[in-house]
Amino acid sequence: MPSSGSRIFGSRTTTPSPAVASSTTEASAAGQTADAPAEPLRRTLNSMSPFRVGFVGTLGVLVAYGLARAVISAQSVVILIVVALFIALGLNPLVRGLTRRGVKRGLAVLLVLVGVLAVLVLAGLAVVPVFVEQITNLVQSGPGILQDTLANRQVNSLNERFQLISRAQDYISSGGLLQRAFGSVLGAAGAALGAVFSGFTLLILSLYFLVSLPSIRTAVIRLAPASRRDRASYLTDQIFLRISSYISGTFVVALIAGVLSYIFLLIVGLGEFALALAVLVAVLDIIPLIGATLGAIVVVVIGFVQSPTIGIACLIFYLLYQQFENYVVQPRVFKKAVDVPGVLVVIAALVGGALLGITGALLAVPVAAVALLVLREVAQPKLDAS
Repeated sequence: MPSSGSRIFGSRTTTPSPAVASSTTEASAAGQTADAPAEPLRRTLNSMSPFRVGFVGTLGVLVAYGLARAVISAQSVVILIVVALFIALGLNPLVRGLTRRGVKRGLAVLLVLVGVLAVLVLAGLAVVPVFVEQITNLVQSGPGILQDTLANRQVNSLNERFQLISRAQDYISSGGLLQRAFGSVLGAAGAALGAVFSGFTLLILSLYFLVSLPSIRTAVIRLAPASRRDRASYLTDQIFLRISSYISGTFVVALIAGVLSYIFLLIVGLGEFALALAVLVAVLDIIPLIGATLGAIVVVVIGFVQSPTIGIACLIFYLLYQQFENYVVQPRVFKKAVDVPGVLVVIAALVGGALLGITGALLAVPVAAVALLVLREVAQPKLDAS
């Protein structure tokens, strides 16, 4: 068959030579190579449009602002959730101890919860009657205190000059005090109902978290890629351990403060108020930085009311005990619990207290411990390897 061409259905076709075909293919490829960057370039220019960038950026700012407002509006609920989770992590070692002895987790949670409630009820029964008795004594002795005060010459001259007593009597008889007292009572009742509701909500959330901690741990680990889940499991366990150890250690330190205060108050002659004051010292000792000082101030003031000797003895005891707690008890309890430098503890407590008050001061130290753990285990190895 001739290579130059052939007849097909009455028409003649010409087959190009290999050299011509090769040159044509190279030209086509060159043309495609020259035109190839045009489409990506146009897409890049379109994606960098000022209108598009501004629109997307504005949407991002609005979404971030909306989320921030939502968190601020639900701040009390978020705080309750975080506190409940921390309480659950603090009680989890007790539950794990019971489950290791063959108790089912649900029953172990119930036993721990009943024990905690029993301790709180006993503490309330120890503190409330003493406070009620003191208030009753103050009301009954009020007129006598007023007469003794007026017997003082300087106070009596001030009363004659400014008519303080008569003005107070007119204010009471006019009904202004009654209105303010009624408003204060309503406000106190509302605050009490809110505290009861918050306490009940906190109890329910803590119970839920305590029961669901294993499933929560599993869900957190599954958020990591499959190749890094072993590492995620280790970090999750360490975070849970740091938080639970800190909370458990805090209660141990508070228990030591309460027991030693109770023994001292029995010896020094405040046995009538020893249990109530010891419970108050233990509860306030949970608050970082200022809690122990507040409890000591209350006991010292009551001691001076009883007698100067008792007051001086209380002052000396709490000055010595705070040094003992700061340099002996807390380092031994928290050495392996949080592994946080003392300076960072102080800074975290100050910042947390400035942001969220007492709750922030309580949660700041374990949060700082977790942040330091993540820094050491995640960020520091990457920095060392770079």
